[in-house]
Amino acid sequence: MPTLKFNQVDVFTAVPFKGNPLAVLAGADALSDDEMQRIANWTNLSETTFLCSPTEPDADYRVRIFTPARELPFAGHPTLGSCAVWLGLGNKPKRSHIVQQCGVGLVRIKQDGGRLAFAAPPQLKSGPVDAELLSRIAKSLGVAPAAIKASQWIDNGPGWVGVMLGSRAEVLALKREHALLPGQPVGIVAPCDPRDGIDTQFEVRAFVGWGQTEDPVTGSLNASLAQWLIADGMLPSRYVAAQGTRLQRAGRVHVERDGDTVWVGGASVSCIRGELAL
Repeated sequence: MPTLKFNQVDVFTAVPFKGNPLAVLAGADALSDDEMQRIANWTNLSETTFLCSPTEPDADYRVRIFTPARELPFAGHPTLGSCAVWLGLGNKPKRSHIVQQCGVGLVRIKQDGGRLAFAAPPQLKSGPVDAELLSRIAKSLGVAPAAIKASQWIDNGPGWVGVMLGSRAEVLALKREHALLPGQPVGIVAPCDPRDGIDTQFEVRAFVGWGQTEDPVTGSLNASLAQWLIADGMLPSRYVAAQGTRLQRAGRVHVERDGDTVWVGGASVSCIRGELAL
């Protein structure tokens, strides 16, 4: 019976079971799209990734990213977790940084102390959110439209709409009615107050548009929030965001803009190593 190397890692945390889990299968070139989708459905994690040989000469490896229901062109915590597993298997990058090939193209990844950080990819859709959709978003979040301080399309693959609220307390109090806005991922951010007693500057929540209703810690969302809000002067060029608080997680996302590049980083910790029988 053929087998593949299987790893399950926890991403955006150095403490097991406090981040966002990811299943990673290595040497997956021979798997069909249908086989990858069925495995991702079976693991039932927010994402499962498959490490394959690159087809672009500048790439170190290629990754396919699947939710239980569909393939994604890009996602942040699968990028960092897949890279951590790739390095953990003894692989070495061709250059000083790692280059990942995925659905959105080539993504640069750097080693930053004990963390990995990816260069945020270009957004596929940006710009203002129309009033009708924004009204539906507010209703689905259970807030008055005036509570939304800023909003924008920030889609870098999953289809995000970004929303800024006034305080961490407002973010943590949200109870999204998923049925009121099916199929539309919404990311929420708000500044923390020193009185909150937390070691981060911002609190983030990610309500996805499929499967589970909330993602614990989301690299793609944090990347696009940073691109939008740093450029508009609403976030500093370097900060740490918390995510997953309401899910009893303690995700920490490290964001820094260096020139025109926004880097999104975090730690990864290995939780399970073994083989998957096919």
